[in-house]
Amino acid sequence: MRINYKQQQLIDDLFDHIKKKYPEIILKNLDVSPDDPEHIWINVIADMDEDKEIEMMEYSAELEADLLLDYGYRISIMPENPNAVYC
Repeated sequence: MRINYKQQQLIDDLFDHIKKKYPEIILKNLDVSPDDPEHIWINVIADMDEDKEIEMMEYSAELEADLLLDYGYRISIMPENPNAVYC
């Protein structure tokens, strides 16, 4: 995966904005969507309850949409919750 300077700047800014509001998140790594090689995923560990995770995803979706409209880059926060219970 090749990330240019502007993409790195936007990734850092997006993560920092979300981290300020949700300090419990931890950066895990960067990845690319298997469906779209132009879509960058910021994988984070999000140790929080489901309601807070949904709230975080709604908050990040607004910021992600702004990045797409303003700069043309698809960058998304992708949470991994170590305490999630899947049925």
